[in-house]
Amino acid sequence: MSTSSTTSSGRVVFIGAGPGAPDLISVRGAAIIARADIIIWASSLVSAEVIAARRPDAEVVDSASLPLEALEPLLVRARDEGLLVARVHTGDPSIYGAVAEQRDLCERIGIAHETVPGISAFSAVAAAADVEVTVPEVSQSLVITRLEGGRTPMPSGETVASFAAHGATMAIYLSASRGAELQQALLDGGFETGTPCVVGYAVTWPQELVVRCVLGDLAGTLAEHQLRKHTLVLVGPALAAQGDGTPLATRSRLYYPGFAHEYRSASVADA
Repeated sequence: MSTSSTTSSGRVVFIGAGPGAPDLISVRGAAIIARADIIIWASSLVSAEVIAARRPDAEVVDSASLPLEALEPLLVRARDEGLLVARVHTGDPSIYGAVAEQRDLCERIGIAHETVPGISAFSAVAAAADVEVTVPEVSQSLVITRLEGGRTPMPSGETVASFAAHGATMAIYLSASRGAELQQALLDGGFETGTPCVVGYAVTWPQELVVRCVLGDLAGTLAEHQLRKHTLVLVGPALAAQGDGTPLATRSRLYYPGFAHEYRSASVADA
């Protein structure tokens, strides 16, 4: 949890609400929502159940249709009256949360702020599909990115194809509406058509959908299920041979009996 302090007794807490299910928010985040004087949340992204345990007299502000400037009077009042503000974000605030500009606003008006992390969509999709994104000798890295060319410009040099060239597991956000373009970018980067993918839509929500496919069928899979929003794609060789009972070709040293560390001696017979 990161913190910032000022002379004001008011405070803004950015809370990661997790991927959707109300019981996947952290205990700390839920406790702050329950105590908050003001709750700012986006009804288009966060389940109403997440804020259901709020105080009866808490002021609830739906930010779905509000620009950042509309929140400034609320934060100024919280600063002046010493109020606790719960700013509730979907997933984890550090990933595509547009939180940095909100922190800048807090600093400018002089109200303390801190952040409570949340479970991100990529973790929820991996859990729903029963896959590990880092498999020994296959992939030990995870790339979190989005397809370039959308409304939010990507920095020069950050492209799906350039990241795909590493062969690492990729978690691709905010790109399902351009499935054919995404599929081609991944192929251009070097992934083969048979590379496994996991597509997760509204994971942990009642309408959850998790679909496995290969990269060559990714665009068709997204189109078939009409997935455009609230969809994340995992792709990479590490996703192969998981969840079907097939043993992994390699295993980690962490639980290998012949591997010693400070808490365990190696078994000579298995070394």
